[in-house]
Amino acid sequence: MKNLLAFILISCVLVACAGNDKTIIIMSKGEATVDLNAGTIQASNGSGHEEKLVAVNKADISFKLNTPAGEATVQLKENGLYIINVKNDTIIGSYQQYTSAGQEQKVITQESLAKKIDSLQLLSQGKNVSAANRNYFILPNQATFITANPLAQVVGPYHQMRSAERVDGKDPEIYRFYSIKEIREMIAKLQALTVAPE
Repeated sequence: MKNLLAFILISCVLVACAGNDKTIIIMSKGEATVDLNAGTIQASNGSGHEEKLVAVNKADISFKLNTPAGEATVQLKENGLYIINVKNDTIIGSYQQYTSAGQEQKVITQESLAKKIDSLQLLSQGKNVSAANRNYFILPNQATFITANPLAQVVGPYHQMRSAERVDGKDPEIYRFYSIKEIREMIAKLQALTVAPE
């Protein structure tokens, strides 16, 4: 009987621990200070883009934010991967299907270029954004649930990543994020590649 109770107790602890995994990526301009016990995140308007990764195992967690954008409270209920934006800038991103370096597309057609420009313009305006589309428009002082996979990879603003290898025969789950400034610069570069119809 004691062994059975011990087994049930250990099983409950393991299930509880395994069931509430949350990975939180805090994106800030300059360093952000996170206090898990107090449930606070403080950020000032520093220089450069910084990211802080925090892993928590709680069913429901909230943070009070004190940032250049003001004060706010965010609540994280679902298990998985979140991004909290404590920058005074919007962060925009989406799921990316990276290929290995050898399989990267070398040539882009005018049609696919036009689609990419249109998609980026919509994203920069916060349009056509949904969990189903796996794209995100994260305003300052906002927490956004990205995926139920707490081990998914995030490539943040100002970082470069061109390709990714498959692991155990599976494509990695990767989300690429940009600052709104980067998106506007990208649109301008792509527009420069378009040719006027004759």
